[in-house]
Amino acid sequence: MTIRAICTDIDGTLLNSDRELSQRTIDTVQRLDKNLPFIMASARQPSAVRHLQEQLGILHHPMICFNGGYVLLYDDSTQEPQVLDTVQIPASVCMEIAELAQGTSINVSLYQNDNWHAPQEDQWTEREIRHTKVTPTISSTQEVLQKWQAASTGAHKVMCMGAAEEIQKLWEALEPRFGKQLHIYRSNDRYLEIAPKTISKATALELLLKKHYDFGMESVMAFGDNYNDVEMLGAVGLGIAVGNARDEAKAAAKEVTAPSIEDGVAIAIEKHFLS
Repeated sequence: MTIRAICTDIDGTLLNSDRELSQRTIDTVQRLDKNLPFIMASARQPSAVRHLQEQLGILHHPMICFNGGYVLLYDDSTQEPQVLDTVQIPASVCMEIAELAQGTSINVSLYQNDNWHAPQEDQWTEREIRHTKVTPTISSTQEVLQKWQAASTGAHKVMCMGAAEEIQKLWEALEPRFGKQLHIYRSNDRYLEIAPKTISKATALELLLKKHYDFGMESVMAFGDNYNDVEMLGAVGLGIAVGNARDEAKAAAKEVTAPSIEDGVAIAIEKHFLS
């Protein structure tokens, strides 16, 4: 098998315990052929991926954001993003989600393109700012959604953050109502990430390869750790789960490397490309 591209999840896979790129990871990626696509696939928004691309020296490579709902390639000369694919949750559905969260302390954050709308400055907003290095616009959820509805647009992602019991109750309300229409994915017991059901990291990667490259999924090495990586790990030629991955991700992968906090991605790249 000839590997012609690498695709990796970010949080829980590529980053260390400080939610940063380790020096070993940076050095390893920078040793790769600059023409080998190194594609980040994440639930993050573009600017939360872009600063990591800069550290790795891969600003000329595409990115998959919002778990596959927004695929971008930045123009080398202008640094303006070319949108290769975009899929959103309609504003009317976002309103129903927000209504179900009313009366709780849950932070319902809305993401569209490279904009993050947070309802208030609270512990959840502050935590996301620390983790992603992105600052939100503090906006009334209702006002944002009314504007989106008038413009016939919507959210690439809705993220609900709160106490585990409240998140569990919200999941129980959302899943029977929207389970056929939306991915309602618990990234941990205090985070609920919501995206269109028609997309995934795997579908976005396949679309990207068809549009921009002359090879398919069988020529890709991919890394992941969580439920939203399972389909991608199983669909590529060489799926590799980090050691801290969920059992479902490990079962879908062909290999398991060291945990993310021990530079598992760098170790696997060194093994397959640089040894």
